[in-house]
Amino acid sequence: MKQVVLKVDVDTYHGTLHGVPALLDLFARFDVKATFLFSVGPDNTGRAIRRIFRKGFLQKVGRTSVVSHYGVSTLMNGVLKPGPHIGKRAGHILRQVASAGHEVGIHCYDHVRWQDFVAARDADWTRREMEKALASFKQALRTSPETIGAAGWQLNSHVIGFEEQMGFEYASDVRGRQPFLPTMGGKRSSCVQLPTTLPTLDEIIGSDGIDSLNCWKSILEKSRDSLPNGHVYTLHAELEGMKLMPAMEKLLEQWRLSGFECVTLRQLYASLDKSSLPECEIEMGELEGRSGLLALQAA
Repeated sequence: MKQVVLKVDVDTYHGTLHGVPALLDLFARFDVKATFLFSVGPDNTGRAIRRIFRKGFLQKVGRTSVVSHYGVSTLMNGVLKPGPHIGKRAGHILRQVASAGHEVGIHCYDHVRWQDFVAARDADWTRREMEKALASFKQALRTSPETIGAAGWQLNSHVIGFEEQMGFEYASDVRGRQPFLPTMGGKRSSCVQLPTTLPTLDEIIGSDGIDSLNCWKSILEKSRDSLPNGHVYTLHAELEGMKLMPAMEKLLEQWRLSGFECVTLRQLYASLDKSSLPECEIEMGELEGRSGLLALQAA
């Protein structure tokens, strides 16, 4: 059977409180399981205003209506008011996800801080951020995370080594085409990368006649491109868990009708022949529909 991993990135406090429960209800109706990756520190979304000078950022904002999806209150977090600490104030949501049988992992500590700065930071900075995320996650869920996936697909060469040291067997930090053993900047890791293979809705809405009503069709069509290990689809609690919920519901419906099985990262990892995985370099590059550079599986 064809399969697609549902990887849910949870970036904000608002998305945690409102988008995640809505997705839990949706997934229960379709009897599917997903991997939820949580930001577990302060929600400083408002500080993303720094990206205004990044190539493609204003174009993306115009296409996807950031205010509409995230709300004015969230966009003030960390700028006009203190950013709420997600792990401390919404730990019950993480526990609710785990109780429903979904896989729960780490996205990051401070989403904006990681996404904007990690690429240029040293090993000490990187370790501190990852250790803060790990501690906050354990305090909120009262157990260790099962997996990890970098915010905004942003990395440096130290991340993959720390993931291995922290005991992660697999991660989903990059965009690519198939599972692989990562190398970056001369470093290697045994922590298997399970890359996102499909575009995200915010990358395609507003281009080529694609809107919030028909965007699911493009994802469905691309998911029909056969890959040896199936696809990994990244959705967002702030998008598919809210205003784009109808598109997500339609996508789940059509995947079911087309014979797809929706699975978790853990299930994908368990299905792999680890001895035959290729070793691939992680490089930073551009991806259509997304501003700035992000981590890509090299060709």
